[in-house]
Amino acid sequence: MHRRALEARENALGREHPDTLTSVSDLGLVLSSQGKYDEAEAMHRRALEARENALGREHPDTLTSVSNLGDVLSSQGVYEEAEAMHRRALEARENVLGREHPDTLTSVSDLGNVLSSQGVYEEAEAMHRRALEARENALGREHPDTLTSVSNLGDVLSSQGVYEEAEAMHRRALEARENVLGREHPDTLTSVSDLGNVLSSQGKYDEAEAMHRRALEARENVLGREHPSTLTSVNNLGLVLSSQGKYDEAEAIYLHDMEGSEKVLGCEHPNTVTSINNLGLVLSSQGNYDEGEAMHRRALEAREKVLRREHPDTLTSVSTLGNVLSSQGKYDEAEAIYLHDMEGSENVLGCEHPGILASLNIR
Repeated sequence: MHRRALEARENALGREHPDTLTSVSDLGLVLSSQGKYDEAEAMHRRALEARENALGREHPDTLTSVSNLGDVLSSQGVYEEAEAMHRRALEARENVLGREHPDTLTSVSDLGNVLSSQGVYEEAEAMHRRALEARENALGREHPDTLTSVSNLGDVLSSQGVYEEAEAMHRRALEARENVLGREHPDTLTSVSDLGNVLSSQGKYDEAEAMHRRALEARENVLGREHPSTLTSVNNLGLVLSSQGKYDEAEAIYLHDMEGSEKVLGCEHPNTVTSINNLGLVLSSQGNYDEGEAMHRRALEAREKVLRREHPDTLTSVSTLGNVLSSQGKYDEAEAIYLHDMEGSENVLGCEHPGILASLNIR
């Protein structure tokens, strides 16, 4: 329908008419929802350029295009440019619309998400708490935008190891979304997946596995087997299976996820690299150290290139590479790796994060 509307408006109104650009933007949104990020990015860049020329840099429609472009860049792992887009949109919306306008709060939330993706957790948490408080006051506790903020806050708390509060956030979001949106709505399934992750982080594997199997089955039915959200569920299920020692099934899951992610997202997308890292973990757990080491070196190289040396995911790759080197008796290289990981993790996450305490215990 969006392609049909766009074609008709281009023919009747021209390529740069405001209604045509609305169709361009709408098509970009639906393409992004399908995981077709390259084409979605092209749509949003087209809409942004035309709106800047016709309406100016701070017109609300222009800022919508800025925000949309930031979202699709973040989905592709292009975090620095995405952050720049969201900061631009936030600053302009605060000036033009005010600090508590719904569009401003969308920018607050979007900026929080991209900061969290880069491991800048304290600022991300502040963004999500600001958005949540304002949305609860303006929209109510069960409005979909409020629940998005509940979910986002749960994610960033979990990333900092604050698991009990994170679990409470995700249970609240899940219960409300089931009531308001239904059991198979994409946002509900996001809450199912998020709850599964925080349960797994606390060692509650049986309930976590049930959550991930539910999310995976529903996403396969609703979105298809190769949608990025479906592949995320594949990876999450593999992780909880591996944590329970179900290595054969976990390995098959990770191979499926890695191959699908490479095809859909590309070899260096953060989600693909997570699959590579997790496959390395399960191979090492089965004693396949050479192949496990190769996976971890590949993941580390990609994360250092795409993210940065002190991003939490990069430090995870440093740690897992150290583990597999130690398992092979390569102690000198493993020790150097561990020292780098511990110093970097303390700087990024703080000395009391569960991951740091685990590092001190196991090494």
